[in-house]
This record gives sequence, C-alpha cells and structure tokens, in this order.
Amino acid sequence: MKSGRHSEEVLNRAREFMPGGVSSPVRSFRGVGGKAFVAEKGDGAHLIDVDGNRYIDLVCSWGALIHGHAHPRISEAISRALQKGTSFGVTSKTEVELCEWMTSKVKGLEMVRLVNSGTEACMSAIRVARGATGRDLILKFDGTYHGHADSFLVAAGSGVATLQTPDSAGVPAGTIQNTLVASFNDVVGLQNIFSTYGPKIAAVILEVVCGNMGVVAPSFDFLRALRRLTKDHGSVLIFDEVMTGFRLGLSGSQDIYGIDPDLITLGKVMGGGMPVAAYGGSKELMKQVAPLGPVYQAGTLSGNPLGAAAGLASLELVSEGGPLFFQNLDAIASEWKNRLLSYARLKDYPVSVNQVGSMMTIFFRRDVPVNFAEAKQSDVERFKKFFWALLERGIYYPPSQFEACFLSSAHSPEVMSRVMEASIDALDEVFAE
Repeated sequence: MKSGRHSEEVLNRAREFMPGGVSSPVRSFRGVGGKAFVAEKGDGAHLIDVDGNRYIDLVCSWGALIHGHAHPRISEAISRALQKGTSFGVTSKTEVELCEWMTSKVKGLEMVRLVNSGTEACMSAIRVARGATGRDLILKFDGTYHGHADSFLVAAGSGVATLQTPDSAGVPAGTIQNTLVASFNDVVGLQNIFSTYGPKIAAVILEVVCGNMGVVAPSFDFLRALRRLTKDHGSVLIFDEVMTGFRLGLSGSQDIYGIDPDLITLGKVMGGGMPVAAYGGSKELMKQVAPLGPVYQAGTLSGNPLGAAAGLASLELVSEGGPLFFQNLDAIASEWKNRLLSYARLKDYPVSVNQVGSMMTIFFRRDVPVNFAEAKQSDVERFKKFFWALLERGIYYPPSQFEACFLSSAHSPEVMSRVMEASIDALDEVFAE
C-alpha cells in the first residue's frame, strides 16, 4: 500500500475549514483510530484514494451504490439531464416518472413526496403521522438511526419507556420530551409501552433491518406484535427503508417479512448516488401534506432533475434484473458469511456474523446480537485491529463496529474471493497471540 501522505495533506487542509475535516462524522475514522483516506474516484467495486491506493469497497457510499461506482447507465442519465439544466424550481417530467415508477413497484406506496435526504424523509413522515392522528408521542428503538433531526437524537434511559434525554448537545430537552425509546426485538417491553401510552402514540418508526448498530434483524414475533399494537391503538407504523429500500427487494423489508407499514421512508439506492430521498404511503395519509392538507413540508431542491434522472436509472437497473438481482446479491453475501463463520468456529474465534440480503456485519462477540445493548458488548478493540488489517490488504470495511457492509452488483466472484481470503487472514492477525 502506498503512503497516505497526500490524503493527510488534504485532510489537514480540510480540518482548517470543516469540523474534523469531514462532512459526516464517521468519515473521520474516529471509531477505529488512525488516519482516514481521501477518495479520488470510484470504479465498480473499487474506491481509489488520492495516493493511488485501490480498495475493494464494502461501504458503497453507505448503501447507496447498489450497482457499484460510476455505473455507465447512471452516469449517462446524469449527463443527459445536465444538458437540460441543474434545477428548475417547478415540477419536471423526470421527477414525475421517478414517483410513478416507485408507486407502481412498492407495496402500499400510493403517493410519494421527494426530498433530499433520509433525515428529511423521516422527519417529514413523523410530522404527517402527528398531523393525521392529532397526537404528540413517537416511539423509536434504541440503537436505530433515522437521521439527525432533533426528535431522533434521544439517549435511551434505564426504563423501557421513560421520557428521554438528548443524545446531542444543542438539542433542548423539551424538543424530545415526546419521544419514547424501546429495546429492539422486545415484545414484552413493546406491549408494556402501548399499555401505558397507546392512546397518545402518533407513530412508531423503526429500521426493519437495523444497519446502525451493525446488522440486526427483527424477529417475526416482534414485527407482528408491532403491527397489531399500532393498528389496535390507531398509531401510524413507519418503516425507515432508507437503507433497505430497493436493496432487500423492490418493496424492501416488506418483501422479506410480509408486514405492511402505513408510511415508508426511502433513500440511498433510489438516488443512484445522488442526494435523493422520499416518504410516502396511502393516499389517505399523504393527502395530509401541503398543498392538499395542513401538514407543511417543502424544499427548493426536492425533485432535483439530476437526482431524479440518476434515481430512475438506478431503479430501472434493479427492476430489469428481476428476482435474480436480489438473489445474486444475497448469494455472494451468504457465501462470505458462511466461509467466515466456518473458519471462526474451526479456530474458536469469538466472532459472529449477521447478514440479511446484501447487508452484513462481522461482530466481535460469540453470538449475533438481537438489540443494541447486545451489539455494544462486542470487542471494539479487536474490531479496530480487524479494520486496519483489512485496509492494509486493500479492503475498505465500514470504519465502525456498529455499521453495515453493503455489497453491489459490481462485487463479482473474483472480487469476493479476495474479500474472503483477506477477511480470514485479518481474523488470524487479530487473534494472533
């Protein structure tokens, strides 16, 4: 691997003008220590830094690049759109086509509003739920992430359903006094919350497959109980599918678990790498949104024609692949998982692997976690060694124990063979005495 001198020079400049030298905290590599690199370009399954180092990318822009970097069809769609203008401030044909495509493919998505980020989508969905129900309380789950809006930056208390405290400076306690926090996959705790607060809960929001405590999957009992309780109490069930939408299936998590939400938030894959996101659901709920209803939400760049063009190209590529598109991604991730687990068991390494579709996390603990409390019991120091051992071998793994790997259609068998070999070598390095 080449010296990271140029990356460090760029980051030193960046630190003068940008907090931590980054536009999003995890990019600083604070979770693994050491020096971050600066990207120069992407090519298929690879990311190349400014020093010329070439990495197999297991982050894929945090899940957005399901077709890999610089896919020709997406690049061409952006280029064609660019010739017509960068922003109009009025409705464009391409954004209508994108919304039309999504509502024709995603279960329960009868009407949709485009926004610019997952944070905006989740924030807006909560507002719709509150406007439709006339209630204030929302319920989220410990360790899940729905963007950096004030309502979501909540630290879990010792009680299952106590009113919470801010998890970030700058967030007034009063802002989140209507946010409850529960433990993921805890059916009894969920029942207790609804027993106490049910008539006051406007919405429950969750990542169906969690990606921000590492990959943690829901139990069917948990999802069934959640759907039943929200229906019984008239609460809106919001699936945050910003990560999982169009990655686990055309209808995201619904294709795996068969539970239908009331509202859905989408992003990442639907933007083809551009800042595009959306929220939507039934016409009954979405007609609460201005200009049809009293719930106000707006955005100058929402429905941007460049983003809409990239998103439409990305989704058409997914759709054209049919069921095999998702099956192939699942197969390459499953093979990686199974090889790692077999080797870890052979060597008696305290490692577990959780994988759903093309999302995967290697946990440095013996058992797969079912909630954030268990995920936090992972050996973070061993994870740090694993991260750097992989990077030295040309594999870019997410720089946090509590993030997910994302694979793309560009991750060929040859690419994944290198990933598997490097992963095993990295485990041996971590556990060498």
